[in-house]
Amino acid sequence: MSTSSSISNSSENNNLRIIVESNPSESKLSELNIKGWPKWGCSPGKYQLKFDAEETCYLVKGKVKAYTKGSSEYVEFGAGDLVILPKGLSCTWDVSLAVDKYYKFESSSTS
Repeated sequence: MSTSSSISNSSENNNLRIIVESNPSESKLSELNIKGWPKWGCSPGKYQLKFDAEETCYLVKGKVKAYTKGSSEYVEFGAGDLVILPKGLSCTWDVSLAVDKYYKFESSSTS
């Protein structure tokens, strides 16, 4: 598994890092209650995405290269990965294998 770091001249993008945890433990998955989250899937292709809230997702299947907007660098993740996508991130998902994932958005309100 290769590690990737983002190089950015804009201070705005320095905080927008995609965090990938490969093969999290079963206890962590059950603690997060992944199976209680909504599911989403897509077929292979390119998708322009903007995250208006932080998203945590767990990929059941699939393979993705996520390119941050305006950059040629990417973060790769796939089946068995727990991924945190920061609020404010704009990116292109280049999906090479159909994705099936559980996901959860962090709510910005505390009410």
